[in-house]
Order: sequence, then structure tokens, then C-alpha cells
Amino acid sequence: MRSKLNLGAMRMAGRGPRWLRCACAAACMVAAGAIGGCRLDMHVQPKYLPYEPSEFFSDGRSARQPVPGTVARGQLRIDEHLYTGKVDGKVVDAFPFPISANDILRGQERYNIYCVPCHDYTGSGRGMIVQRGFPPPPSYHIDRLRQAPVGHFFDVMTNGFGAMYSYASRITPEDRWRIAAYIRALQLSEYAKIDDVPESERGKLEENK
Repeated sequence: MRSKLNLGAMRMAGRGPRWLRCACAAACMVAAGAIGGCRLDMHVQPKYLPYEPSEFFSDGRSARQPVPGTVARGQLRIDEHLYTGKVDGKVVDAFPFPISANDILRGQERYNIYCVPCHDYTGSGRGMIVQRGFPPPPSYHIDRLRQAPVGHFFDVMTNGFGAMYSYASRITPEDRWRIAAYIRALQLSEYAKIDDVPESERGKLEENK
């Protein structure tokens, strides 16, 4: 009995005023159109795609160069020594911050990642890709590089030299200095004397003979 009453009520509801049903249908259509319009505006925005030409600018390009003097956030590099390895345009022979044992260890880690393929672990320039035919870099142990200022190594890592490309996008300035410090350690290791070793460590050298 109850199910029959419910069915009857549903039928009566479906027989409501025709104008009301039409108004509801029209409202639904308007709402659907409005929602669709908003979604279209969000997906099809008035913008230029990369390398798309533009009639607004005289050179026809939509991509613009930064305004002269623009500095990207976090890129205010006013310390010439730290970021270029030079002072007044001349390569320096000093580090821009004190080098600790941890800095040298960090430099060794970065050196093993980025430099070993060409320069090998000792800095002699016989890395794996050199063994496979790549032009060899000079050994760090030749007189010219042993006497070169430390800023020279930073500058080469930053700007590239010869067949070596720039590593500025891969290695931070601070880590480039740490690698330079580790290169100095490699150079010292090839020409070190027993007097250069602390007395407390000399016994270990005798044990490892």
C-alpha cells in the first residue's frame, strides 16, 4: 500500500506546471553554459606561447629581454672575489672564506663527481673518457698549474677553458672554491715531504709501507 502511494506521489510531481518545468530546464542550461564558459576562459588564456611572434613590439618578438639592471631573486652577486675569482679584474691567489677540513672533504666529493671523468682521482689528466679517446687535460702537477693562482681554477670551472665547458650551472660558487682547495691538496700530495706531515701522523705512514 505504501509503495503504491509513493508511486502516485512521484507521478503527481512529474505533472507540475509546465512553465515551472521549462523555467528549471532553462536555468540548468544557463548554469551549464556559464560553467563551461568559465572553464574555457581558464584553459584558453590570452598569452603568448614560447617563440610566438608578436605585432605589438617593433622587433616582432613576444619574448623580451630583462630590463637592464634586473637582478633575479637570490642572485645579487656583489662579492667579486667569491663569484668571479678576481679582484679588480685580476685573478686572485686567495680563498674568499676560510677553508676547513670539512670544506676540503666536500671539495673532494664534488671533484670525484664532476672532475674525475677527465682529470682522474690523482689530477694527472688520465680519466676514463680520456682513456676512451677524449683529448687529455693538462696534469694539475705541471709547474704551470702548480704555480697558478687558486682563482685560476675557479675561473676555469666557472667559464670553461679549451675543450672544458662551464660548470657554473652545475656547481655552486662555494663548491667551486672547495674543489679548488682540494686540487691544491692533490698538488701538495705529489710533492709533499715528510716534514709536511704532522708528527702524530707520521707513524701511520710507516705502518702503511
